[in-house]
Amino acid sequence: MSDNLDAYSFIYRGMLTQEALDSAGRTKAKTHDMADAEIGGLLSLDTLNEDFVADARGMAIVYTAIAAFENSVRNLVSSTLLENKGANWWTECVSEKIRTAAEKRLEEERKVRWHVQRGDDPIQFTMLPNLLNIIRQNTDCFEPFIPDVEWAASIFDVIEKSRNVIMHSGRLNRRDVARLGTHLRDWSAQITV
Repeated sequence: MSDNLDAYSFIYRGMLTQEALDSAGRTKAKTHDMADAEIGGLLSLDTLNEDFVADARGMAIVYTAIAAFENSVRNLVSSTLLENKGANWWTECVSEKIRTAAEKRLEEERKVRWHVQRGDDPIQFTMLPNLLNIIRQNTDCFEPFIPDVEWAASIFDVIEKSRNVIMHSGRLNRRDVARLGTHLRDWSAQITV
């Protein structure tokens, strides 16, 4: 058991390091060829209402934190279940309802060949509440990280509320951003054994 915890700790610390480097401004091969100014020009930001642009820019860092959290949970789910259950974890450990919803989203995106897709793995199409449901369905595998699933559920709930505001062009106030930060710190402290 100790070896498993050491491996989990090592892998997750590596993931957190990568995310920290990215949030500190490290450019990745995928995006380094476009600077912010160039992206702004391609998007014609100068033609849009400057107050709306300023509000959106203010929330961009919040979006970054939420997106990194979601992707780290996806990675935690897939790597943990792969290690504990093997290569068929998606079909053996995920309910049919969740699998069907994710696979349907994946297929819908594949139909739109003119636009880049978010990925080719169904876990990338699994919504945040369903990621929690996968953890609930496999609590024994996640117990080294998440001994209390209801604690995790409370964190997912706060992040989901903030996510919905940001994803639908809203703006969080300072208190909501601080609350989100507290939950992200608590999650990271708990998961990084």
